[in-house]
Amino acid sequence: MLMASSASASQVAILRNGFSISHDAREVLGAVTRLYTSIDKSSYIDIPTEQIDHFEMGLNPAVPVAPISTAVSTPAVTPPPAHDLNDVVRQASDKYFLDADLVDSVIRAESGFNPRAVSPKGARGLMQLMPATASTLGVKDSLDPKANVEGGTQYLRWLLDRYNYDLAKSLAAYNAGPHRVERYRGVPPYAETQAYVARIIRDFNRKKMAERKASALASKKPAPRNTEAKRTFAKAAGAGAAN
Repeated sequence: MLMASSASASQVAILRNGFSISHDAREVLGAVTRLYTSIDKSSYIDIPTEQIDHFEMGLNPAVPVAPISTAVSTPAVTPPPAHDLNDVVRQASDKYFLDADLVDSVIRAESGFNPRAVSPKGARGLMQLMPATASTLGVKDSLDPKANVEGGTQYLRWLLDRYNYDLAKSLAAYNAGPHRVERYRGVPPYAETQAYVARIIRDFNRKKMAERKASALASKKPAPRNTEAKRTFAKAAGAGAAN
């Protein structure tokens, strides 16, 4: 069943995780809302409707072109010890004020958690930095997980600031380069980039939804029996003392 919903060129979808996606039009396709990021509808992102909080009117400010660019990557082999990588991601995320789950989702899409991954185009490491990008970010060794993740997180934060926290545009720029996002005024109409953006957003949103469900369940959990027993004993003791 197809339900259409019109939207102006300055609409913004606010996701439940706090990020936003600007779009020119949208339509609801069953449980998914398709956000068109180009006027001719050649570029779009499918987002589960339940993950969208509301829509707002927005502005599309001109963004200056920057010299940094990155390229599509290919994941590969063995991950480092999980606890070490978790620490690396947490430290980089704290430094640049990003959600560690978002950085983790980017790593999953970029390198499959392989710190020695090298793409055919030369992107290296966990967040697949191109040599020119790594140099601009001050990363001397892209195969050093700590240096690579810190550089990639810094770049992702820069892109989010640049695109007013529009997550889709920021991820598209990380994957295909800011110049292509400027050229198409949104997510470029490349199947690989569109799939990349949608995959990360879905993965990140799943983590946030699971986190909220776990938090809600924890808040509803009854007090442990021994705690209840202690309370009952304390009341009884208090009553006895009063008598």
